[in-house]
Amino acid sequence: MTGIHPDVQAALDAARELRHRIADLREKIDAIRSRRPSPSGAVIPEVDAMGRLVDLYLAPGTADRLSNDELVAEIMAAIRESTDDAARRYQSLMDTGDWLDAADAALAGTEPAERR
Repeated sequence: MTGIHPDVQAALDAARELRHRIADLREKIDAIRSRRPSPSGAVIPEVDAMGRLVDLYLAPGTADRLSNDELVAEIMAAIRESTDDAARRYQSLMDTGDWLDAADAALAGTEPAERR
């Protein structure tokens, strides 16, 4: 017998669908970037969904205009705000639940609307 049992084929199809949905979710997470300026607007960090600093912009002359403590305060405030914003965006993506409903449906062999 060379054919695959329909239940096995359904499980394979569900697993493939789940992998695609996970890959789509991963792409959406990887695309999250937040750039919130410091109070003065002289510092703009870029933070990803995991809270990692991936870039930092300092307006020309910022380092000359501010004391060390002021510069640190500007950078830290901007990074905190950007990190908070990225975390909110990540949580919003996770809270939609669409990806989880689709994953559950794929495992159950139904469409999300059929289960409701």
